[in-house]
Amino acid sequence: MSEFNRRTFVFGTAVTVGAVALGGRASAALPYPFRLGVASGDPLPDGVVLWTRLAPEPLENGNGGMPTTSTAVDWEVATDDKFANVVKKGQFTAVYADAHSVHVEVNGLQPDYEYYYRFRAAGHISPVGRTRTAPAFDTFGRDLLMAFTSCAHYEDGFYTVYRRMAEERPGLILHLGDYIYETTNDPDDPRPRRHRIKTELTKLDHYRQRYAEYKMDADLQAAHAVAPWLVVPDDHEVENNYAGDHRDNNKPPLPDGWDKRRADAYKAYYENMPLRGGARPNGHRIQLYRRVRWGKLATFHLLDTRQYRSDQACGDGWKYCPEAGDPSRSLPGIAQENWLLDGLSQRQGTWDVLGQQVFFARRVDQHGASGMDGWDGYPASRDRIQKGWVQRGVRNPVVLTGDVHRAWANELKVDFANPASPVVGTELVTSSVSSGGDGAKAGGVPHQAENPHLKFYSQYRGYVRTKLSQAKMDVDFRYVEQVTVRNKPVLTARSYVIEEGRPGLQTP
Repeated sequence: MSEFNRRTFVFGTAVTVGAVALGGRASAALPYPFRLGVASGDPLPDGVVLWTRLAPEPLENGNGGMPTTSTAVDWEVATDDKFANVVKKGQFTAVYADAHSVHVEVNGLQPDYEYYYRFRAAGHISPVGRTRTAPAFDTFGRDLLMAFTSCAHYEDGFYTVYRRMAEERPGLILHLGDYIYETTNDPDDPRPRRHRIKTELTKLDHYRQRYAEYKMDADLQAAHAVAPWLVVPDDHEVENNYAGDHRDNNKPPLPDGWDKRRADAYKAYYENMPLRGGARPNGHRIQLYRRVRWGKLATFHLLDTRQYRSDQACGDGWKYCPEAGDPSRSLPGIAQENWLLDGLSQRQGTWDVLGQQVFFARRVDQHGASGMDGWDGYPASRDRIQKGWVQRGVRNPVVLTGDVHRAWANELKVDFANPASPVVGTELVTSSVSSGGDGAKAGGVPHQAENPHLKFYSQYRGYVRTKLSQAKMDVDFRYVEQVTVRNKPVLTARSYVIEEGRPGLQTP
């Protein structure tokens, strides 16, 4: 039995024997409420966020079958998965207005340390989760095994990618957006899974049900339970290709307005993610861009590339559009650009990692056309950021990207049009968890003749595994050949090394 499966079995038995161990008895008034699993996120050197949501009937309504009354939820953190050494515990009141979601901000823990956690409510014991704290700010700590992915359309395939990520037992997982999809496929579409709600999501209860539908998946629960997550959304958590205050189109009609739809979507996102209280939405706004330090080893700059961007140029899509180059246009917004450059100037870690959503490197076809929804649609904004990190002497900038349902490895240049321009950074683009369905064998890097800085391409579903040390970042592009069939094995498509102080991709 693998180490992961052994621990999964141990965690599973803790659910049944834990109530006895803690002197609890399952309440007949409330069926088992932890059907959406557990999660942790946003680690600090002395703490982490613990998450769960009470939902005995997750798909029955937007509140998971819970009563309108509040429910006390006990939580414990231990140094072992049997909870023989409990180091922190407390109680959280889960309320109806927040869909009985639980966000516990634990502090007082040891830095760079592994912990286990669980919850109890109405006599029921949750599954056990594994988490860890970040290293102290003045230390490098252990090397960090990290995995990242994005885009998990439920109807397009099974979540084998999440399961394989969990089996890696990483110290940290990044999810770069499209955790859910607000759309729905045609009922006659022969895809492997069907959404419960058959129309596009526009209301709070529907968003809540969609998260519940996704979170009931055992493979997703395994990935959440194995490590802390850093999460940022893209567009489908709200609406496809929205840009700040602008909708992509006027379909479907919104009787309560666009602001109300965003408010509902952001509220459901917060309720279902292991985020700190500072991210609690304020109406149709939510504060999501933030910095997470991993000791002296790395700084994660997590970007929000939807809420503050200028509208896509020339009506969006893939095209040649001189208007996109207007220097007043910004993808993250000028305030967030300045926030990012200020953080990069501090150079607090060996690696400066930008976790964001849309394709960063230049990617044009033979006609000069490019995608208006990615950074090619905002080249002046990209130019300010890249030149900014060069001017600030940032040695190891690495951009992590999701969104495009394909894996890419790219070298970043201040002047992409000049092949002789020096490499000033690296972009790693993850494929999707399931969006796009089964992949296919790629015939080469598309438009590489026009874009020689694009070095690798894969159409299969998957994730990127990285190991960060003081000297290098080891990179493995991991994939599964099919997601329409359960439980396929994981393979490595390509491996690279990014050496400290030497931006770009090296062959190991």
